[in-house]
Amino acid sequence: MSSRRNFVKTAAAGLSLLTLPGILSADPRKPSEKKKIVCVGGHPDDPESGCGGTLAKLASMGHEVTIIYLTTGEAGIPGTSHDGAARIRKQEAINACKVLNAKPVFAGQIDGDTFVSNGTLKHIQDLVANEKPDLVFTHWPIDSHKDHQCASLLTIQTWVRSENKFPLYFFEVCAGEQTMGFHPTDFVDITDTQEQKRKSVYCHTSQDPPGIYGCGHASMEDFRGRELGVKAAEGFVRMTGKGMGGFSV
Repeated sequence: MSSRRNFVKTAAAGLSLLTLPGILSADPRKPSEKKKIVCVGGHPDDPESGCGGTLAKLASMGHEVTIIYLTTGEAGIPGTSHDGAARIRKQEAINACKVLNAKPVFAGQIDGDTFVSNGTLKHIQDLVANEKPDLVFTHWPIDSHKDHQCASLLTIQTWVRSENKFPLYFFEVCAGEQTMGFHPTDFVDITDTQEQKRKSVYCHTSQDPPGIYGCGHASMEDFRGRELGVKAAEGFVRMTGKGMGGFSV
């Protein structure tokens, strides 16, 4: 039972340092084991609610964490102009990143009007490459929200075209309502960072934080925790050279 209470339970065998389980067992005090983590999300609050506990855990260990927000949530405050909403939601994202000890980066697409093109792909490629990531998180691509789909597809294509095949992991948001068909290959115990994650989500005051959690995130953490045998967990699907699964390339 004790082995199930480690940071991660995974379906993979022969784990290396450059996997999520490997990085979670690394010692960032050693320069060779300090890693750079990037998360690409559709809107402010998506990375926090989807994998905020894991990002907080990685940052607390000493790894560098960067969150790239595809949009600034321009359409996310009814009755407020896009410019006004963007100012509010950008500051909320900055506040949330302070809670998670992460660096925010804003990619500049418009909430509700995101798209995939050679130009937008090149922009995400440049932003990701600038961080020189050792591991990347993004949305699971089967999702009812177009912005989530775009964030995922742009990140997948960045991975496909990158000479550095960084480990790529997908997270879930509002499972069953937005994220669909999600069956984790990896789990992270967030019992110790669950409250930090909640505080980061609650930084997004314009988004009805209790409603965000009521959308299913609290129950998701509980359900994934039961799968792992801990109080709270986040689940991920790993991208491999043969597709999406928990096995090494």
